[in-house]
Amino acid sequence: MNLLLISNSTNAGEAYLQYPINQIASFLKNIDEVVFIPYAAITFSYAEYEAKVQNRFNEIGVKVRSIHRSKDPRKMIREAKAICVGGGNTFALTKKMQEQGLMKAILRKIKEGTPYVGWSAGSNVTCPTICTTNDMPIVQPESFKAIGAVKFQINPHYLDANPEGHAGETREQRIQEYIVANPRRWVVGLREGCMLHLSDGKLELIGSRPMRIFKNGIEPYEVKAGDDLSFLL
Repeated sequence: MNLLLISNSTNAGEAYLQYPINQIASFLKNIDEVVFIPYAAITFSYAEYEAKVQNRFNEIGVKVRSIHRSKDPRKMIREAKAICVGGGNTFALTKKMQEQGLMKAILRKIKEGTPYVGWSAGSNVTCPTICTTNDMPIVQPESFKAIGAVKFQINPHYLDANPEGHAGETREQRIQEYIVANPRRWVVGLREGCMLHLSDGKLELIGSRPMRIFKNGIEPYEVKAGDDLSFLL
């Protein structure tokens, strides 16, 4: 499998997809067209999302074809040169993907080696479940099951602390709840500006910030770019 799983689309003060576009360009080398899944969009249309991504992908010479325009979405996946899944609301994305039978279709396709790029919610859905998303369940999918391309869970946009004056649970406390309830599962806290690249059976962290590792019975710890992540595979 060849996956590029990005924590966030936009760093503070930057334009949309500005920071990861060079990495995406390298990842999609020699590919001139991607099938885009825009179903995480809520407050703007799928067509607007397609145009937004296309505007950035014009810089790298890649055509964006949104799956919402297809009468046969699974066929579009089967014929895709590469697949991109955008961020937004993970529950809305999951619901629509499940309704169209895209989870299994995408898993089959990426197991054949088709490149997959996802950011935020698009990274969440490569996990076994969407249970470590940060999003509000504004709609109800058939289940929390996702593509299952990787064996671990991702928490994108991972934050280390709560805002000043907020007495609620920290992100780490929420993840600790998850690993107690799901003791066999690893969770990675993927900070903004970072991404994971899986290729040829090797998982690599890309970015200047460390990634936080969670597993029931183990004290959370940090890994950095270049560290061995084979334990997650």
